[in-house]
Amino acid sequence: MTDLHELDATDQADLLRRREVSSVELVGHHLERVDSIGPGLGAFVTVTADEALSAAAEADRRLASGDLASLLGVPTAVKDLTATAGVRTTMGSALMADHVPDVDAHVVTLVRAAGLVSLGKTNTPEFGLSSYTDNDVVGPARTPWDPRRTAGGSSGGAAAAVAAGLVPLALGSDGGGSIRIPASCCGVVGFKPTRGRVSAGPLGSEWSGLAGDGPLSRSVRDAAALLDVLAVPMPGDTRTLPVVPPTFTEWTRREPGHLRIARWDDPYLPGIEASPESVAAWEHASRVLVDLGHEVVDVDGPFPAELEPQFNRVWSSGMAAAPVPQQAEHLLRATTRYWRERGAEVSGAELAAALQLLESTCRDVLVRMHGFDAWLTPTLALPPPAVEWFESDGDPAAAHRRELEFTPYTAVYNMAGVPAVSLPLHVTEATSSRPALPVGVMLAGRPYGDGPLLSLAAQVEQAAPWSHRRPPVTTQPPADHRGTAGTA
Repeated sequence: MTDLHELDATDQADLLRRREVSSVELVGHHLERVDSIGPGLGAFVTVTADEALSAAAEADRRLASGDLASLLGVPTAVKDLTATAGVRTTMGSALMADHVPDVDAHVVTLVRAAGLVSLGKTNTPEFGLSSYTDNDVVGPARTPWDPRRTAGGSSGGAAAAVAAGLVPLALGSDGGGSIRIPASCCGVVGFKPTRGRVSAGPLGSEWSGLAGDGPLSRSVRDAAALLDVLAVPMPGDTRTLPVVPPTFTEWTRREPGHLRIARWDDPYLPGIEASPESVAAWEHASRVLVDLGHEVVDVDGPFPAELEPQFNRVWSSGMAAAPVPQQAEHLLRATTRYWRERGAEVSGAELAAALQLLESTCRDVLVRMHGFDAWLTPTLALPPPAVEWFESDGDPAAAHRRELEFTPYTAVYNMAGVPAVSLPLHVTEATSSRPALPVGVMLAGRPYGDGPLLSLAAQVEQAAPWSHRRPPVTTQPPADHRGTAGTA
């Protein structure tokens, strides 16, 4: 018999609706895994066991009354950047270790209303700034494929939790690849929606247009189901996209038709090359797409390298604007201080020019690429590196350079605002020095084309399924484990 945690969220929801398992039983099963496996992976910052069991009991009452909400009673988790009323939200920072919001983010309100049961807050780097997850609250998040290696970032705890079967799906956020990067490192699906598809309300800001919330899951259909929950605007949104049929779940059941897909594997940044493992994953995905009848066309990467310094000006300006008291600066990690210092050097005119250049350049790219239905690249240039690799010499500037070597593909889609998904199509061969590791591939779609992109992703999953692949999770933390999750 299949263990409950090996089922995706859709199958778990089916069991609940058939009353073959209760939400209390399902949540309890996953909480046991969170307790035994979660600390060794650094997956959670805060575990809300009592609150989860209470919410599960309420979900069981709703199910008994005939409520057929699609994910009612299914376990999930919320990234620790996302406000949760009454539950501490540290944002991965020792400065905010005891911070407890009094309001939910709109996405959390929607998740609660849908009857999903959060087991707690997942690990993230300080203020979500890096493409690897490590902080001074609970330490690093680790991929369950090899806990010596990073789970990626900034939604690293969420991806590790999904991959290890601690929850079947989780909320992440993505401002430069922060959903897709950990999805690749942990061998799960990570979907970044179109800009404006998911509300940042009531307290979040969309000032740069780079960041947004989205799902991490084991299957494409689960990602679509969670996006159906999240893609509901609230009053006050400034980038609202209308909710129109069909649902994203229905899109995954549609054939995408014959598509023209552009592909490239050269990073848009000079001096950086994709690893052989990344290229192998990309070539494998190309063969799958061709076998499905799509036209796959080699093109030169359309995004110019000039975007990167402008992106950094926008990114660092946002961090510099964070209201950190001067007397508390010493509590911040060196990498955070590095970005604050860079942002403080950017003038208002330079920030305006950077935003204008990002918009005009990406507009030009989208016009030139309009003849293609989707774009294919590697997700990352490297398999998941060792946890300590990024900060190995203590130099934040060097850590940033290593991040560029690691993830030179993802941020362009945040700049362009288009939907993008990382799919776990490939696993490396194990060697005497390294176990098998997941390597994702990334598909991006046209502006507002979340549905058609999910349709294509679901077709790829059906043709080259990955549900049989499981990481070699153990119940013991690695020898150098540091930090433990707190409880609410």
